[in-house]
Amino acid sequence: MTSYTFTRELRLLTPAQFKAVFTDPLKASSAEITLLAVRNTLGHPRVGLTVPKKQVKRAHDRNRVKRVIRESFRLHQHQIPGVDIVVLVRSGVMDLENEALHQLVDKLWRKLSRRFNG
Repeated sequence: MTSYTFTRELRLLTPAQFKAVFTDPLKASSAEITLLAVRNTLGHPRVGLTVPKKQVKRAHDRNRVKRVIRESFRLHQHQIPGVDIVVLVRSGVMDLENEALHQLVDKLWRKLSRRFNG
């Protein structure tokens, strides 16, 4: 049975892991969100989130955005190739409802997967 958990192995945890993604990444972006990704040798994807206070002022709003993105990643992790992904959020994300945000992130996962598989 396929596992849909979100464990430590699926997250970028250290500054060095984040920094590695910023060196020559492939991008998938929209007006509100940018995904940066580089291949890893683990055979499964990992994700790291950056939701700056400057873009999303209130903590509960930042938490909502991170929760929706993590949930979307959890559900799509088996369709994403073995890459390390950093999700960059811009201020326009606050105008999106949860469902619209979920659909946008789903679209970006597919776009990124095509770039690595195609």
